[in-house]
Amino acid sequence: NGDDGALLMQSVLRRIRDEIFDGTLEPGASLSVPGLAARLDVSRSPVREAVQQLVMDGLAVYTPRVGAKVAVLDDEMLRHVFEVREVLDGLAARQATAQVTLAELAELWEHVREQERLLDAEPDHRRDAEIDLAFHTAVRSLSGNKPLCDALLKLDTQSHLYRSHMWSHDVTRRLAVTEHRRIVGDLGHALHDFRIIPV
Repeated sequence: NGDDGALLMQSVLRRIRDEIFDGTLEPGASLSVPGLAARLDVSRSPVREAVQQLVMDGLAVYTPRVGAKVAVLDDEMLRHVFEVREVLDGLAARQATAQVTLAELAELWEHVREQERLLDAEPDHRRDAEIDLAFHTAVRSLSGNKPLCDALLKLDTQSHLYRSHMWSHDVTRRLAVTEHRRIVGDLGHALHDFRIIPV
């Protein structure tokens, strides 16, 4: 039925996305629907839909008569993507200050504490990238701004996990924790300041 088809497509999408993120499918690699369907042992239909979604997400590009390939993002493009992401994340955090609750603030602090605990563990670029993304996704969701969240998700898909190798460096992990502590601290100050404004 339709639900089963949608679940299969999502499963195929996750598998191909994981292969892009871990480097199995390198930038510029062909995303041949027949080839992927045979290798993943599924029919072509869910693979075709998954590849279309990857193109929409910016992880793949489609060229007529050539087909789809894994996107190639050069350093300048990645820098531009991170610049836009920084501005939009700042907007999301500012909007979140107007509605964050004490319970939500506590959940964000738990994200930060988990990252701090993992600083003593061996780097795991997939794990660390996903934890970082989960933190930013949580802050963005508090903004209540769906178009903003959707735009940031696409930017993340293009850049953040795509460059997951950067999480192999200890300095990057520590900088992320410092940044996250600052963001949650700012949200906490805003909540406190909002509570003491006289009515």
